[in-house]
Amino acid sequence: MTRPVRLEGRVWVLERDGRLIDDIDTDMIYHNAHLAVTEASQMGQYALGNLKGFSDFASKASAGDLVLAGDNFGSGSSRQHAVDCFISLGILAIMARSFGAIYKRNAINSGLALVEVPGLPDGLIEHHETVALDLETGYLSVGSGEFHARPMSSVSRDIYLAGGLFEYARTREPRA
Repeated sequence: MTRPVRLEGRVWVLERDGRLIDDIDTDMIYHNAHLAVTEASQMGQYALGNLKGFSDFASKASAGDLVLAGDNFGSGSSRQHAVDCFISLGILAIMARSFGAIYKRNAINSGLALVEVPGLPDGLIEHHETVALDLETGYLSVGSGEFHARPMSSVSRDIYLAGGLFEYARTREPRA
């Protein structure tokens, strides 16, 4: 599986009143009413269904889209569904000013690209604008300007490129 380090796609800007939404928790990303769904391929239909103003996200998102949010994206529980729903939809990456620690670890382990954009000013990126994002350098290019995000760590990037932690582990040399 060859995965790109330079991503380009339409971005969903999760904002309210012109400001990126902070503290989007795992229940807003994937409501607990749908936890009985165990097939990851079926989880996408519920993505952001509990986030006010974005309940139609799953029906309008397309494979190749990216998501942008404020601080502490994915806070809350260790709900793996909240990662798998984006993978199911073919979302290329999630960009946020910061991520909840457990969400970040789950996403990295699952091979979902996460990029931190601390200090990203509100309004730099317009909803549904096309962006280009380089996971190695953190360079983020948009029609209205550019921004240097925090690049993925080399280990996170290697896990992403392998398609997840289990695939990454298969590529590693066994220890003597």
